[in-house]
Amino acid sequence: MSHRRVSGTRSVRLSALAVCAVATLLSSGCSYSPNPALFPSHLRTIAVPVFPNRTTQPALEDEVTTAIVNRFIRDSKLRVVAEDQADLVITGAVSGYKNAVFGFNAQEKAQEYQVAITVVVTVRDRIKNRELWKDDALVRTANYFVTAPPGREPQTEAQGRASAVDKLADAILNRTVENW
Repeated sequence: MSHRRVSGTRSVRLSALAVCAVATLLSSGCSYSPNPALFPSHLRTIAVPVFPNRTTQPALEDEVTTAIVNRFIRDSKLRVVAEDQADLVITGAVSGYKNAVFGFNAQEKAQEYQVAITVVVTVRDRIKNRELWKDDALVRTANYFVTAPPGREPQTEAQGRASAVDKLADAILNRTVENW
């Protein structure tokens, strides 16, 4: 009987540890969600002018800028406005784009590719006239399979690019609000 009690107690402890582990993982997920009370009261609006495209990849400026704007809209901590009305401004440019083979299948044919997008980005507090952060080479990558392994669907370069763009937008949002 005492063996069952020890086993049951151990089971409860393991369950509690599992719940704590899941809570920790969820709280440290991809999106950072700071306490609104910690936001500087002078920062209420944000602007994201178009990120010029310095690559040969067409329409990348629209994809990157739109993703960043949408990420801040979804986050809803700051209202997106025109640049001349903004307390905080994110400026930048798309400075690099690479789509390269990342893996081969058994027949030595390209199966997996990796898209890498690089941006130059600066975030400026216009109210206090100071730079919050700057990165001259923020890079995010995404892999996609053109010949999908079992259980996966094949993807296109556009899908891989969209995933890399989403990762860039997440990184910019997270880095912008993490100091608060």
